[in-house]
Amino acid sequence: MADLSSLKDLGTAVPEATASAPVHVRKVDSLGRAYATGKRKNAIARVWIKPGSGKVTVNGRDFPVYFARPVLQMILKQPIVAAAREGQFDVVATVSGGGLSGQAGAVRHGISKALTYFEPGLRGVLKKGGFLTRDSRVVERKKYGKAKARRSFQFSKR
Repeated sequence: MADLSSLKDLGTAVPEATASAPVHVRKVDSLGRAYATGKRKNAIARVWIKPGSGKVTVNGRDFPVYFARPVLQMILKQPIVAAAREGQFDVVATVSGGGLSGQAGAVRHGISKALTYFEPGLRGVLKKGGFLTRDSRVVERKKYGKAKARRSFQFSKR
């Protein structure tokens, strides 16, 4: 930037090249797969997506078998439905830690990130749907002198 000695100089100063928005490039491995890590609560999911028939495998099992509850299956499919890519990608995920709800959220987060790596144009749709944001809420730790994280022991006057 030019040497500015007073406020009058500021009005005539020409700005240097401003930083443009980051350009998101396609990240695909040698096998044509996109990889991403998804997290939710204490669950961590490693997700690979590749063009295919729409088969979703979690820890070596079909996802309706692994996630038996319909709500968890719906959570898992949300980013693919939002991106209008049903039946176009095969998803392979390995997930560990946490419970089923956290694991479903972790796989959803991983699928969303992997979709943006495979097809950067989908980033706007997925970001608007809130699928790329890592839900950072975790269980609060137990404090000493308390029954649970915040619950006090029962009070008795006598």
